[in-house]
Amino acid sequence: MDQLEAHATLDEPSIDSLSVREPRRPALLSLRPASLPFVMPFELTLRYSTPLTPLPDVDEVLQEFLRMIGYLPESYDTRGGTGPVESRVAYRLVRDCLIRAPSRPWYIDEIVAVLKTSKPTVYRHINKLKSLDLLEEVGGSTDGKGRKGYRLRYGNLARAWDFTEANAQNALKRYRETVNHLQTLLEHIESPAPVPSRATARTKGILQ
Repeated sequence: MDQLEAHATLDEPSIDSLSVREPRRPALLSLRPASLPFVMPFELTLRYSTPLTPLPDVDEVLQEFLRMIGYLPESYDTRGGTGPVESRVAYRLVRDCLIRAPSRPWYIDEIVAVLKTSKPTVYRHINKLKSLDLLEEVGGSTDGKGRKGYRLRYGNLARAWDFTEANAQNALKRYRETVNHLQTLLEHIESPAPVPSRATARTKGILQ
């Protein structure tokens, strides 16, 4: 399959890969009022690949899609020796919770109980989905218990993806601005003085 990958951490970068992620700007973050919530940096893996529309099985499509966008690593496969994807917490969080009941808020304690895992593990995968901008936070002080819940944006995967797609376009637009600026700087670099050839140097010595 012909692929063009965009990922923040590549062990062996190649000419066919590029990083597409919302740039971190610590200097600007220091100007943010303390009352504003922290925003998870956007990060998405992009690949040129054939659409999965011919596949009829929802689990097969979902697993491959989650790999394509960088949520599930490639090693989450029986070929990688880690067991079936269906048994992994990362996948079950999406399949058994967020997609099974997309409109209701899922609280961390509930997810821990359903998936029989630890809070740190749940938060790690929740944060990954938040970095893709697929989740929205609900609850908090309004649920009467001070808990914070999570669900797919608008309770719909396709509508949630609208946010992810918009973020990707915005990130690429910022990359383009940086590339254009870099090209301008390159065009204004002072050309180095030409190095005289040996024949020219010898002629100059004879004339002197």
